[in-house]
Amino acid sequence: MKTVESELRLRRLTVDEALFKLDEYLNDAFMAGLPSVRIIHGKGTGTLRQAVCEELARNPLVKSFRLGEFGEGGAGVTVAELVNY
Repeated sequence: MKTVESELRLRRLTVDEALFKLDEYLNDAFMAGLPSVRIIHGKGTGTLRQAVCEELARNPLVKSFRLGEFGEGGAGVTVAELVNY
């Protein structure tokens, strides 16, 4: 089985590149049985964060998601809880 890290780094990618990687990563994380993942998109202008949140909202493998809290990366990180089938 493929080893999957609990976080994905998307900083400095275009939205298209990031969304492609995110979709692939969510599938891999789900198949690996990870209960939750951290997506590091950085703070910047917020464009990448918004695109990531929109993608997470429509992905059937994602149960819920939230921005990182203090100590987790704040607005530069999104934490997603995955479904468990």
